Amino acid sequence: MRFLSFFLTALLALPYAATASAAPERFVLDPSHVSIGFLIGHAQFAQVLGQFTEVSGEFSYDSETQTLHSGTVEVRATSVFTGHQERDNHVRDDDFLATEDHPLIRFEATDYSPTSKTQGVLSGELSLRGKTRPLSLDLTLNRRGDHPIGGADTLGGSARGHIFRSEFGMEYALEGELVSDKVALIIEFEAIREEG
Repeated sequence: MRFLSFFLTALLALPYAATASAAPERFVLDPSHVSIGFLIGHAQFAQVLGQFTEVSGEFSYDSETQTLHSGTVEVRATSVFTGHQERDNHVRDDDFLATEDHPLIRFEATDYSPTSKTQGVLSGELSLRGKTRPLSLDLTLNRRGDHPIGGADTLGGSARGHIFRSEFGMEYALEGELVSDKVALIIEFEAIREEG
């Protein structure tokens, strides 16, 4: 009887032990399948859609426990693109991104709080124009599996959030909302698990 009790207790503990001992996996963003876009209001008439074309990053994630161990994304600020060269040059200057003095935009992930198997809140710190502020993103994990092209183990996701540019020293054209303070963020990514 005592043996049976011990056996059942050990059996029930196995799933927990397997989960607790799961090792985090390292994922690297696929540069050809990552998009960081933004929407910013112009004179309350419409939103300007832009993106950054040079993005790199990686993260360490335990899919069994849904635990993020670390994560970093770096964006080349000069790669901003809105489809209008004169406007892009203005966005690069000191009124906005000040790319000459601050060529990199960096996000350091510090926590992931899952709300379901596929959704959660990703938190971290965004460094932009020499200032660092907290940033939270609503994250959806779309799919995990072997990629149909090449077969690599791939995790794909979508994230949404916003910043206020005045918090990073961008106060140009705030009066009258000629250019809005709030900037919506649109992030889509595929990340490839590294072997070993």
